[in-house]
Amino acid sequence: MSLPSNVHVSKHPCLLAKLSRLRSKSTESREVKSLINDISLILGCEALAASLTPVDGPKGETPIGSGLGMVEAIQTILPEPVPVHHLGLYREPSTLEPVEYYNNLPHHVSSSSSGPGTNASSLAIVVDPVIATGGTCAAAIQTLKEWGVKRIIVLSVVAAAEGVRRAAEEWPEAVEIWVAGVDAELTPKGMLKPGVGDVGDRLFLTIGK
Repeated sequence: MSLPSNVHVSKHPCLLAKLSRLRSKSTESREVKSLINDISLILGCEALAASLTPVDGPKGETPIGSGLGMVEAIQTILPEPVPVHHLGLYREPSTLEPVEYYNNLPHHVSSSSSGPGTNASSLAIVVDPVIATGGTCAAAIQTLKEWGVKRIIVLSVVAAAEGVRRAAEEWPEAVEIWVAGVDAELTPKGMLKPGVGDVGDRLFLTIGK
């Protein structure tokens, strides 16, 4: 399938084996958590090796938003502790459009004459386990852009081709998207097929809520 040039699909054999296991409906919650962590770790290593160059001097702060199951793995890779900032977004069920319900980016709405971006980090890493329609990921990218971030790396376990295109086109000159796997099909309800199910439900056993 054809994807934008700023979308990178992992071909790591260990990652592909773990993704296959994650797709199985029989995989229990405890293993889902472990698989998400391992996939995030491998994907993060690939993305950061390709996207970052180590330099001497002060270390910048990097915000990490959403995807709680992926945060620990990415923090393990980074050389120093970084702040974790949360962007709470959900899809409105009827329209499938993103709705923001929480945002703890420092001073993300500036009332000073200096405008937005004064307190923003130069690099943001967004961890989003599933990119389906791409709406919430695109909204997160737009929010970080408005905050003043200069570069964004998005890490996702699995994405729909349609959704990852939408996210990639939001800010193509400053965003790199790294995914473990891409599914061609998106259902009318905005779910990936075959997908991995609702990652939040599988991690926290809230299936059927």
